[in-house]
Amino acid sequence: MTQAQRRIFLIQELLKERPQYADADIPTDEKSQKQLLRALFNIRIPKPVGKDFLDVQDAYLQAEIRQKGITDLRDLTPVEDGIYLWRGDITTLRCDAIVNAANSRMLGCFVPGHGCIDNAIHTFSGVQLRLACAKLMRQQGHEEEISNAKITPAFNLPSRYILHTVGPIVRGKLTARECTQLADCYRSCLHLAEKNHVESIAFCCISTGEFGFPPARAAQIAVQTVREYRAQTKTQTEVIFNVFQESDQSLYKGLLGAD
Repeated sequence: MTQAQRRIFLIQELLKERPQYADADIPTDEKSQKQLLRALFNIRIPKPVGKDFLDVQDAYLQAEIRQKGITDLRDLTPVEDGIYLWRGDITTLRCDAIVNAANSRMLGCFVPGHGCIDNAIHTFSGVQLRLACAKLMRQQGHEEEISNAKITPAFNLPSRYILHTVGPIVRGKLTARECTQLADCYRSCLHLAEKNHVESIAFCCISTGEFGFPPARAAQIAVQTVREYRAQTKTQTEVIFNVFQESDQSLYKGLLGAD
């Protein structure tokens, strides 16, 4: 199958799951097809799917990620011992684990095509990720609490694992409690990484963006917490601060003394 054939197959199969859309017209241009496929992935509830679908989906997503370009941690230069700064798409980073800024349901973002990192990670990891998260939540029996962390396989991503953590949502003046909660997100992820013998972990900018945490203060907390954890525990887990916006890159460069 070509990528185009895989994409059409996946769209058709996902539309069949929604009888009201089974006869919907599929766009003819590639960009619109990709937007439709992503939207269908995003709104799909966690339920089992057949092997044929998974085989085609996995081949499709892995090819898409290769086309975007995979960055290997070993090709990066640390800004200080055991710490890296990298600007790019976290779904294309090859390291042991990446961190997802999740919501309390822990099932990903159900808003079609939304630009949050939760949406991107669930889209390119594949439908298996939502199933894995749903299983964790059924076992837990309640929504995830702020500052906790969970681990799942990364499925179709270049990384091995995904660590999911729920950061604080800031809706007014930033409080000391929210700052502590954000720091605890980083500690929880680092502790869980060590527990699972994760050798490298890439942190996104947890709680910024949609969650409203001021980026400059969030970056300060992230760098301070990681440095303190590394000093106190003597962990060998390498840390990558992953940023997507140029403004966040500038903040981290200033804090880390990077060129």
